[in-house]
Amino acid sequence: MDESIRQRLLQINREFYERFAAAFAATRYGEQAGWHRIITYFSPGCQVLDLGCGNGRFALFLSRHVPGVEYLGLDGSAALVEIARGRSDFAGTAQVRFRQEEIDRPGWDAVYQASFHVVTALAVLHHIPGHVARGELVRAASRCLRPGGVLILSNWRFLHSERMRRKLVSWSEIGLRPEDVEPGDYLLDWKKEGRGLRYVHQVEEAEVEQWAAAAGLRVLEQFHADGREGDLSLYSVLGL
Repeated sequence: MDESIRQRLLQINREFYERFAAAFAATRYGEQAGWHRIITYFSPGCQVLDLGCGNGRFALFLSRHVPGVEYLGLDGSAALVEIARGRSDFAGTAQVRFRQEEIDRPGWDAVYQASFHVVTALAVLHHIPGHVARGELVRAASRCLRPGGVLILSNWRFLHSERMRRKLVSWSEIGLRPEDVEPGDYLLDWKKEGRGLRYVHQVEEAEVEQWAAAAGLRVLEQFHADGREGDLSLYSVLGL
């Protein structure tokens, strides 16, 4: 993918999450079914790095289920980080912090290397344009793991949902052609408190396996969960 187009798609998503942060956060408040399956990878007192933490709802979930968890959430949206920091419902002995960080830019991982038992990127990688860039992000995330750590990903399976497919719009809306982007790339419509667009990529199991191999990770398990359909997300657990 041409770098100028990749940067344009990144900017579309940045502008979306800044403009619609409050409306988006209001639709992302409950626990996901898949989280209850991955919770077994989080031991008491573990250190967790959550990439693309959004409004902090996964931090809330961990605080309720993992005693003494030490959690750091990173997100590129200043507005969403502010919403996450404003929460007052974290439970138990959790230590929770949030920081604005552009994880789509090289070098963000330098200060976090070999520091965490678990790194998560939940509903994140499908917003990173470019197959190469997604692989680089997985490698950067893997460098943040302690020996024996796990990287947990989730990605939308929007093409498998008729409800989500109705949100797809033409690339012509932003002056692009299908040949300007990569296979599996789409634009999704948003219509709450205004109209917006987001770049998304349909991630399949084979692509995750490629990321894992390039990063020196093992695929421990992959499964489907979440959404009204019960299978709206692909979860992938990768281990060192």
